[in-house]
Amino acid sequence: MLVDGDVVLRPIRVRDQRAWREVNRRNRDWLRPWEATIPPPTPSGPITHRPTYRQMVRHLRSEANAGRMLPFVIEYQGRLVGQLTVAGITWGSMCSGHVGYWVDQSVAGRGVMPTAVALVVDHCFRTVGLHRIEVCIRPENRPSRRVVEKLGFREEGLRPRYLHIDGAWRDHLVYALTAEEVPEGLLGRWQRARSGTPHGPRNPQNTPGNPG
Repeated sequence: MLVDGDVVLRPIRVRDQRAWREVNRRNRDWLRPWEATIPPPTPSGPITHRPTYRQMVRHLRSEANAGRMLPFVIEYQGRLVGQLTVAGITWGSMCSGHVGYWVDQSVAGRGVMPTAVALVVDHCFRTVGLHRIEVCIRPENRPSRRVVEKLGFREEGLRPRYLHIDGAWRDHLVYALTAEEVPEGLLGRWQRARSGTPHGPRNPQNTPGNPG
């Protein structure tokens, strides 16, 4: 569990189904333009369908057990408000992963998602041992781009027709961060930026929410 004030990241559970479905249903129109979809099957390819909630959780757990994924739900003030997943974890000479997320529109703009991303990046760099984190975002998704821009992720370029989103192949901008760029911790940097003291003292051992 990763915690900073009212924001909590914890592993997704089967018993989260009711709360997860309620939030997802209420935010259907808000999320639809940015959610991955399954492309139409090719003549020789298999027919695939969106998984049920239980199938999704089983898949996430299997990938987590294999060391390829870190699946979390986001809680704010004790209520489930979103989901954040570190996926595509690769070891060896790369030590990299990519982050995807969504959040309840009712708490958007309160710093919940930047805090959640900062928490998980610090966890990936300091505890898991990854070196690089990517976030890929549609150019039109300004709210999501603001999250990573506030945190200081670098924009590295465009990946044309990168993912099937909302019924078509969509371009994505690539944002990235490496461990060397945040030696003091991303959460600490985000907290200083929010408080207006971006050059405050560095003390990562005592940073609130730093997993240990």
